[in-house]
Amino acid sequence: MLRRAKSIMILTVAIWGFVGALHNLIDWQGTLIAVKMATSMITIPDGSESWQATSNLIVVWIGALFILGAKLTTGVMCTIGSIRMWKAQGANSSVYNAAKQIALTGCAVAIIMLFGGFIIIAESWFELWRSETMLAPVLGSAFRYAGMISLISIFVALKD
Repeated sequence: MLRRAKSIMILTVAIWGFVGALHNLIDWQGTLIAVKMATSMITIPDGSESWQATSNLIVVWIGALFILGAKLTTGVMCTIGSIRMWKAQGANSSVYNAAKQIALTGCAVAIIMLFGGFIIIAESWFELWRSETMLAPVLGSAFRYAGMISLISIFVALKD
């Protein structure tokens, strides 16, 4: 029963990745605007005057594609991992633990994007922590997602 729960938990991470990517694609202009708001630092008092602020379209597109690519990669890897885990649920521990590897890698991709992209780059480099507009909806969500995916990863990674 526990192995089934782990497979389903990984599947929820896959769904998170696909739903997030879908929303980014459906509102691609909104995605670009959100990234530009972070990189240009326009939501921070005098932020756009800061030396690190940029509206460079290449930087904005790299940021948006990084987010989209990480979510899609997470979705694909966690789907494959969830299926492998489901199929291996009756196998011995070594086979089952091997089946978890791609799922855990998918979770790692999500955590890298959320922590690296949102916390290190957006919050620390572009000082998004100073933005009353984006602090809770952007950084709060990234922290919440990274925390939940991390907890799922830790639970799934436990050896049988």
